[in-house]
Order: sequence, then C-alpha cells, then structure tokens
Amino acid sequence: MYQDLKGKVAIITGAASGIGRAIALRYAQEGVHVVVNYHSKEYEAQKLVEAIKSYQVDALMIKGDTTNKNDMEKLVNETIQHFGAFHIFVNNAGIQSDIPSHTMSLEEFDKVIDVNLRGTFIGCQLALHHYMKSKFKGLIINVTSVHEIIPWPHYAHYCASKGGVKLLTQSLALEYARVQIRVNNIAPGSVNTPINAKNFKTEQDKKDADLFVPLGYVAEPEEIANVAAFLASKESKYITGQTIVADGGLSLYPSHRNFEHDQLLESFTDEVNTKR
Repeated sequence: MYQDLKGKVAIITGAASGIGRAIALRYAQEGVHVVVNYHSKEYEAQKLVEAIKSYQVDALMIKGDTTNKNDMEKLVNETIQHFGAFHIFVNNAGIQSDIPSHTMSLEEFDKVIDVNLRGTFIGCQLALHHYMKSKFKGLIINVTSVHEIIPWPHYAHYCASKGGVKLLTQSLALEYARVQIRVNNIAPGSVNTPINAKNFKTEQDKKDADLFVPLGYVAEPEEIANVAAFLASKESKYITGQTIVADGGLSLYPSHRNFEHDQLLESFTDEVNTKR
C-alpha cells in the first residue's frame, strides 16, 4: 500500500507479541526489513522472524531490556552492522499492573515508569543520535495509550508514564522538526493482546468489553498496525508531534452514552442487515 516503505529498516521494541508483533508483520508486508527486539519471549520472537521473512524481507531478533541503555545500544549497533542504517524506530515495549494507589509501593511505581517512560526516552535518544549522525529524515513512533489522556483508577503509574510519553513526543518533535525528524504517538484503546488477556477471561467478559467501546468491539492488534504503517509512510510527512488515537471512540467518554439511544440504533442496524 505504501510503496515508499519498501527497503526501509525498522526497529520495534517489545515486538514478540501483541501490537508490536502486528506492526512488525504489517511493515514486512510493505517491504520493510524488521528488527525484532524482545525481552523474554524467545520462541515467539523466532516464530515472528520466520513469518517476517516469508514476505521476502530480512529480519533480525535481538534480545534486550529497553530500560538498560547498554542493551539498547547493542540493539542499535547490531542493526547498523547488519543493515547499514535504520529509518524507523518504534517504541512499543510497555507494561501495566492493577494496583490501588494507596497500597502501591515505590518499586511498583518505578518499574512501570522505567519501562514505559524511561525506556521510551532511551529508544528515542538512540534513534535521534543515529538520524542526526547519518543526516536522515528519520522517524520515531511511540506506542502510548488512550490513557495518556484518560485517567484510570488503580493505574496511576501507567497513566503517568503514558502522559509523560505524550509530552516527551511533543517536545522531541518540536526540537528536531527543522531537520525533518518526525516523532509521533499512537494511542490505542482496548486491544485484544496478551497484556489485556485477563480482561477477556470469559465470553461474557469479552462481550462487556466490546459493549464499553462506542464502535462496539475491542480492536485487534492489526488495526493499530495500520496506523503505524501510515505514520511511517510519506503520506504522513506533514504530521509530527501528534497522537493518533485509535480507540473506537473510547476517549469520547462512553460511560456518558445514552443506552436507550444505543438500543434504538442496534434495532435499526438489525433491521437494515435483515433487509440486506
């Protein structure tokens, strides 16, 4: 779909599963060579590399902790050694945990901040250094969350980290705009990924999660990957410092929906589908 992506090289952190995996496969479909960073899921990373190569592009898997700068420098250096350069850096690695704020330890708070915010800064900094040194009009995509703008009880550390990434992205985008380095966010809403699996334990859980989203369903990772492909392409070349919210309307305060109105719309939809 995006011919200008063919032959580019992308690094994706936390790529072994979920949204990172979907982005890696979508990039491969576009002809992008992909570097799969993973932390512990070696088998999943290996299977992903095999799937990427089936699209006739090259792929590497490199283990590393995104909060460890030495590991991330190794990730970047091995990528450059193998491919000569990279053009897209996707900070996707992230964690979350359900903890009431009054019982949250500083260690629990710091862990989420370290992975989601500090790790994203390390990735951004190393990408920026490479782009400046190589004089590339490089691209950085940070995967944040709809909770960069929506508060979430029991997830204060997560919201703080994602809100921090939002302003980090805006600051870096402004700082490097004159050299045509673009930095943007993707903010997914509810997505059917392993990190959210506990929310979909039963068929009723999944149905309730679907109904909470205004569009009526929880997204699949591929729907977020579509946004990542667009942001990596020249079709988005005038976009920087922005967050594209891909949440099915979740940030439109779905709890304020008029459920009687929703029922009327659903009846109308059923009638239309029957006539088809």
